[in-house]
Amino acid sequence: MPDMSASLALTHLVPLAKEVDENKVTPGVLGFIVFAVMALAVWGLMKSMNRHMGKVDFKEAPEPGASDEAVPSGGKASPAKG
Repeated sequence: MPDMSASLALTHLVPLAKEVDENKVTPGVLGFIVFAVMALAVWGLMKSMNRHMGKVDFKEAPEPGASDEAVPSGGKASPAKG
């Protein structure tokens, strides 16, 4: 008897498949493949960018003449006014 209910359910689904408009354009498998390739490309680029940004050293070397002028004689830097 379980086979009968499965076939009965399939006979109810067949008319639903015929109601789909055959002239309607859908992305289909090709659209999914293009989207998946673009998603993989973005993931790869983000991974590469993260690796390259990890190699960057953001510490700036002080200028040779500016170190004497930046710190007053007291040894503490004062806040800029203005």
